[in-house]
Amino acid sequence: MRFSRTITVVGCHVGGEENNVITGGVLPPPGKTVFEMKRWLETEGDDLRKWLLFEPRGKPTLCVNLVVPPCDKRADAGFIIMESTDYPPMSGSNTICTTTVLLETGMLKMVEPETRLVLETPGGLVAVVAQCRDGKVTQVKFANVPCFATHLDAHVEVPGVGTVKMDVAYGGAFFAIVDAPSLGFEVKPHEARDLVAMGQRIKHAAAEQLPVVHPENPEIKTITFTEFAMPFTGAGCKPRNAVIVSPGRIDRSPCGTGTSARLAVLHARKLLKVGEGFTHVSIIGSEFEGAIASEIRVGDKPGIVPTIAGRAWVTGIFQHGYDPTDPFRDGYTLPDLWFE
Repeated sequence: MRFSRTITVVGCHVGGEENNVITGGVLPPPGKTVFEMKRWLETEGDDLRKWLLFEPRGKPTLCVNLVVPPCDKRADAGFIIMESTDYPPMSGSNTICTTTVLLETGMLKMVEPETRLVLETPGGLVAVVAQCRDGKVTQVKFANVPCFATHLDAHVEVPGVGTVKMDVAYGGAFFAIVDAPSLGFEVKPHEARDLVAMGQRIKHAAAEQLPVVHPENPEIKTITFTEFAMPFTGAGCKPRNAVIVSPGRIDRSPCGTGTSARLAVLHARKLLKVGEGFTHVSIIGSEFEGAIASEIRVGDKPGIVPTIAGRAWVTGIFQHGYDPTDPFRDGYTLPDLWFE
């Protein structure tokens, strides 16, 4: 065995969604902000993402987070989210997993019964409160980046589906949120393949017909997720949802950014106010608690600061090796799994 490079990764999942964390073997990418670091990885260092997330080491359902020193003096640590096809500005499930790994490995000091942190994401700062007991993190609650709705009751023509009504909102990325029952879904596991197929069609059509740009960072743009939502019946309810992630799979967790986007829509519709929230349930039954912490303006748009709470579990420690003689060292994809 002769490796030219090794990387240490701590496995972690939240709500069934696997969001691993790199803890060794990668130097911070260049950049004056974590967003600039993310952009460098996208344009100059994407081999890292492909190596860890493409087959034979990775899989479409895997995300990996790179911990970096914070650029903002208010933050305790920064991290960059790598998904199968891109680098989202923010991710709720990845925030929960990264916090858990940072504290349970001792990279940041754990204080029981409560540890307070500020993490710097490419999308901005997030304040985190971790409940801790006997050396374990039992819950992570974070205040997300500011979120806002851009479209309510928009109509999009989707090939093979017809006219689809949707809301569009930013929850750390841009989501097209559609009513699941109106499209014939109950968000149950046996519908997973059909949800993915329709969700990808909806995303592509929505991105083309409803262009969106973040008012404070024009490099954050374009609808990247479809969210199938079961009906909201009032504060405290527990609706199911399914967020479709490229290249074509369902988020196993209730999706923190998707929950935040839905909170922004419900606030814009005056169905939820500050201090109220609901429990989002994933297609496999896992739960996130979402609530509206405050109102805020994002550029010229009214918005909210939501909070998301959930729990993650460390699953193992892995050391990946880069063997220069391996013909598949850079990874590969096949359309039987990587649909897009």
